[in-house]
Amino acid sequence: MEERYSPGSVEKKWQQFWNANHSFRALAGGAKKKYYLLEMFPYPSGRIHMGHVRNYSIGDVMARFKRMQGFNVIHPMGWDAFGMPAENAAIERGIHPAIWTYENIANMKAQLMKMGFSYDWERELATCDPEYYRWEQLIFLRMLERGLAYKKRSAVNWCPQCRTVLANEQVEEGCCWRCHSEVEPKELEQWFFKITDYAQELLDETFRLTGWPEPVLMMQRNWIGRSIGCEIDFPVAGSERRIRVFTTRQDTLFGATFMSLAPEHPLALELTTPERRAEVEAFINRIRKEDKIKRTSEDYEKEGVFTGAFCLNPVTGHQMPVMLANFVLMDYGTGAVMAVPTHDQRDFEFARKYRLPMIVVIQPPGPKLDPETMAAAYTEPGAMVNSGEFDGLDNETAKERIADHLERQRLGERKINFRLRDWGVSRQRYWGTPIPIIYCDVCGMVPVPERELPVILPKDVEFHPEGGSPLAACPSFVQTACPRCGAPARRETDTFDTFVESSWYFLRYACPRFQDGPIERAAADYWMPVDQYIGGVEHAVLHLLYSRFFTKVLRDLGLIRVGEPFLNLLTQGMVCKETQKCPEHGWLFPEEVAEGKCRKCGAEAVVGRKEKMSKSKKNVVDPDVLINEYGADTARLFCLFAAPPEKDLEWSERGVEGASRFLNRVWRIVFENLDILRGGGPDQSDPDTAETVRSLRRAIHQTIKKVTEDIEHRFQFNTAIAAVMELVNAVSAASGKERFPVTMREAMESVIRLLNPFVPHFAEELWSALGYQGGVEAAGWPCWDEAALMEEKKLLVVQVNGKVRGKILVPSDAADDLVRQTALADPNVVRFVEGKELRKVVVIPNRLVNIVVA
Repeated sequence: MEERYSPGSVEKKWQQFWNANHSFRALAGGAKKKYYLLEMFPYPSGRIHMGHVRNYSIGDVMARFKRMQGFNVIHPMGWDAFGMPAENAAIERGIHPAIWTYENIANMKAQLMKMGFSYDWERELATCDPEYYRWEQLIFLRMLERGLAYKKRSAVNWCPQCRTVLANEQVEEGCCWRCHSEVEPKELEQWFFKITDYAQELLDETFRLTGWPEPVLMMQRNWIGRSIGCEIDFPVAGSERRIRVFTTRQDTLFGATFMSLAPEHPLALELTTPERRAEVEAFINRIRKEDKIKRTSEDYEKEGVFTGAFCLNPVTGHQMPVMLANFVLMDYGTGAVMAVPTHDQRDFEFARKYRLPMIVVIQPPGPKLDPETMAAAYTEPGAMVNSGEFDGLDNETAKERIADHLERQRLGERKINFRLRDWGVSRQRYWGTPIPIIYCDVCGMVPVPERELPVILPKDVEFHPEGGSPLAACPSFVQTACPRCGAPARRETDTFDTFVESSWYFLRYACPRFQDGPIERAAADYWMPVDQYIGGVEHAVLHLLYSRFFTKVLRDLGLIRVGEPFLNLLTQGMVCKETQKCPEHGWLFPEEVAEGKCRKCGAEAVVGRKEKMSKSKKNVVDPDVLINEYGADTARLFCLFAAPPEKDLEWSERGVEGASRFLNRVWRIVFENLDILRGGGPDQSDPDTAETVRSLRRAIHQTIKKVTEDIEHRFQFNTAIAAVMELVNAVSAASGKERFPVTMREAMESVIRLLNPFVPHFAEELWSALGYQGGVEAAGWPCWDEAALMEEKKLLVVQVNGKVRGKILVPSDAADDLVRQTALADPNVVRFVEGKELRKVVVIPNRLVNIVVA
């Protein structure tokens, strides 16, 4: 036992103790209530960063806290191990992705263990392990049988840098989410998962996920994008063709004066007249390269081109020019929009620009609208005009009446539409799960038989600098025999999107060694759903939506009971640090700056704003350096104290030093008073000691109550730690500690137990110093004593006519009459009420007294 705090030796000691005693092993069953705590598992990039430290420290607080409360806690860790960085490393460094990945896993696991996170490492998994992805392949085959997986030719998002397809959710402002290259459209045969079959359920459940942040739920609702309206057919003039539109504004149908098609619409070129073809083709080629998000933004310039074709308004019979418009997308509705320029602002701007006709069909109360003088589209409610038999109706009533009319006349039908599109899961990369499909010239597409799973990635492949998947050029993998007829056949060379692996890993944690299927039903029924999930908000419409979909699919396949994977979700903020930049040499590491100047050229280093830590901006802090200098517990304490979990954390060397000083201070208090803390004897009963004891016990139990509530209900770890710091101040300030050894021990035991989830190695060592065996978690979480919380006196503010005029001390159980008498007798108050008419005295319990005089 060291009287001087030495983080390195203390942390090594307790990590060995936890490992030897399997302290965090989770076993299903027993009398304890289960608690599943999970952080989003990391990609094994090589080293953990401060974002990992913060994320996993937050999770570890909850895991340790719940164990101390008596829960049966499962807290697993694994590796989201497939992905392109490994493939890129193979190209750049001449090392196989598997070797690169497993070396990184070993490095990162060692770093996580040095942080003292309470993981059950016996449940560790890596998604690149055939023992994991064999079950993913089986799930795919089950989905294929159910019609939930299918292949079709479609326009896809193609990243030329990564040389692979991206799902819609993986395109950010027209660029690849990984490498930020500009995404291009491309026609390919692709595999899809039918997530649209679950659109309504996915949407409905967002209103029941009360433990999720509302911004995340709103992002999912907007992405799913449910709309109620009508599908209407517009006949093409002089043709048997019809253009089908979806609209939520059938009340404006009589005002539709032109048709807007997406440049990607299959009729775009088919309807184009010969004399217009060159201009239309040029427009299509240009717009297809533009960012889809920008194309739909309100401030984006509206552009279009006339195809030379016309369609007919089905209720008026008027001819409508068919235009291509840059703001119409194939990804929503039908890719065709009936344009009503007087009642839609985009259509209004477009019509003004291209001098297209405009008809008012909804009039507001007051002055009548005139298309010639309108400055903007009218989008509010009003009365129907120029709409035949529907004139005079309010437009909301007209919506239903016109929908009835369309269905009676077989011109259209009511329809619920979703923005959500099926999930494209094919990727033209090597380092991913092989799709278990075989193509035979005789039998066609044939699923790989279950007995032949897993289809394993071959090791003997060659990687080329230009990228792309090497699987297609690997004969030993591609060439096979048809499992039905035995004829020569070829394997599917696409692999799954890596988000497929992360869409069900949390279920496999419940039974990582189960050999009879993807999921052991009894284990999943016991552990699922995840009680608390922690990760970044950037996954709102990627991983989180896909995981919800996958869980519902697995439920419907009979593999699990639950329909939602995560009861509660916490999205943590980023770790930020100021940047420094040289005009000549760009971003600078701290060691490249001396006295505010670039060491390379002497130019002034410009200090930038605090931004997310990143290697590219050279503002990273290596956790190992921090651990070696201050210890893992100091790193944890700083990350948890510097900001609430959901807010960004600003890196501060002073903050780290402050966390270290606090731990050293608590250490000194324990060891300087060790004889008192270990000694016997009751507290003395003299009046002074009794008052000190009452005051200190009140502080102890107020702190226990606040820390418990801050952790359990609010995730306010920073205020919880601040409360413990205040208790330490109270202990330190108490004089004559030898006179109350029992209360002194209660105080420091409470401090240690309350600190354990935050700084576990430190807490274990001090707990042991007090003479306890078996670890601090075994002692359980402290409970507060309501009687100890009671204050003998309370301080109340006294106002006279709304202004503060004094403060009074009264017994904590004082009746209102005594409070009024004391307030009116206070010398500071008397001079403001003397000689005046007393109107009333209002007592607001435990807060203030308000005296009203005239």
